[in-house]
Amino acid sequence: MEQDIRWLQRYDSYCKACKRVLQVTESERQPDELTELEMEGLIQRFEYTFELAWKVLQDLLKYKGYEFVQGPNGTLQKAFEDNMITDHDGWRRMAKARIATSHTYNDGKASEIVEKIYTEYSILLKQLAVRLGSERSKITGLFA
Repeated sequence: MEQDIRWLQRYDSYCKACKRVLQVTESERQPDELTELEMEGLIQRFEYTFELAWKVLQDLLKYKGYEFVQGPNGTLQKAFEDNMITDHDGWRRMAKARIATSHTYNDGKASEIVEKIYTEYSILLKQLAVRLGSERSKITGLFA
């Protein structure tokens, strides 16, 4: 029961974080119109949203009976095999971008990552939120 609650609680946090990314990417503003501070804010939102994404997948996979999978790469592979995500290559690119945001910072790389958040990563994050919502709706008895 505690594991049920854990993935559902993390799912709720993930949805909130995802909405914060989408608040920017689905606005009228284009990536090249963002100020440096706004770009840094979007990258920060992307970082914690990606972290929540793979961790909620890890929790859900454990809930579904899979052995514990450590780290984002193994979790994403298992989630792909379980049809939780459909674009494994896109998620791998996103994981690499997340690592890049932690280890380097320059304006060119930041602009490149912001562009990918707009054009690819936010779409994948939103698709996951929908997929997880469908998993949540299968669970009865916890939330009526």
